[in-house]
Amino acid sequence: MRDRRGGFRSLTGGRGACFRAPRSGDWSCVTSTLSAAPAGLGDDALLRRYAETRDPALREALVARYLPLARHAVGRFGTRHEPFDDLLQVACVGLLKAIDRFDPANGAAFSSYALPTMLGEVRRYFRDHSWTVRPPRDLQEQALAVSRVADRLTAQHGTPPSVGAIAEATGLTEEDVLEARMALDGRSYTSLTPVGMDDDGHDHDRVAARRLAVTDDGYARAEDRRFLGDLTRRLPPRDREIVRLRFEEDLTQAEIGRIVGLSQMHVSRILRDALATMRAAAAEA
Repeated sequence: MRDRRGGFRSLTGGRGACFRAPRSGDWSCVTSTLSAAPAGLGDDALLRRYAETRDPALREALVARYLPLARHAVGRFGTRHEPFDDLLQVACVGLLKAIDRFDPANGAAFSSYALPTMLGEVRRYFRDHSWTVRPPRDLQEQALAVSRVADRLTAQHGTPPSVGAIAEATGLTEEDVLEARMALDGRSYTSLTPVGMDDDGHDHDRVAARRLAVTDDGYARAEDRRFLGDLTRRLPPRDREIVRLRFEEDLTQAEIGRIVGLSQMHVSRILRDALATMRAAAAEA
């Protein structure tokens, strides 16, 4: 991983490991790594030899050969807030795990085993390390699923999808989608230097630069709060208090249940019915 000088230490702890020179933008492997591997060995033969000998030189040669697969794994996550090189290091950790655990005797292709391992490593990284406020794990997973589906539907249709469309695509309820979107607010924010801008401030990605432009929506938000206040006044006092605890105090359904003396399932039904009532009232307004 990164050393104190901004470069990358050995991925495997041995000599001749893959590294990225600071600010170079190029990945390379030290010549001694490849020369240490037996000449003329194909990937399958190299995997079999490593499984038999556990030679660190063969391990690093395999890392060098399958580094493009790691880059492909990171590329499948599309545009993210985290730097590509950092995610590539995470994928390489998964690659090392796949190399160590792979059994050539099973007859499966190494790539079909390594790719899911690397994808899982990157997903765990997003799940565990990219939250400024960490929600429960099941909610994290729902939030990441909602984010992926929203990105895919936006790319397909050219406009952000509705809550209903995301719910249909993910199999979640609309309430779960709203809760997942609230959890996404706890994700780490984008650096003030947008993707595609070099150190001199030259813009190589106008789309990324536009992401930093924001509109002052204070008046619209004030109007929305007034409108929501009108809608919640149509609810019974208990239902109105449960909605307030959920969306203003950001309490979980279990926490709300302990406050109002109801089960979590009962709270969930009340929230669902209350949201349906508010939606119907909003449609009439």
